[in-house]
Amino acid sequence: MTLSFLIPLFTGLITGYIFKKGVDEITYFAGILAVISLIISLVLAPWQIQLLLLIVVLITTQRLLEKNEYKMNRQQNNQDRRNSSS
Repeated sequence: MTLSFLIPLFTGLITGYIFKKGVDEITYFAGILAVISLIISLVLAPWQIQLLLLIVVLITTQRLLEKNEYKMNRQQNNQDRRNSSS
């Protein structure tokens, strides 16, 4: 397994840090470079890492959807109670 994907990954992390800490216009270019570097590192990553990242994203998305549905159901129940008591 080649580790060549680590070069753009670390470049993206360093420029992302500069983007968060800077206040000048150059930080916008650093942010763009960070996003591009992270995308390149994802493309160059071995399939095992890509699969692991995909699983993490799917699990996280599922949990966020469940939380969102719970909040929506709770709001709907509160609205129904208000309407029935009026």
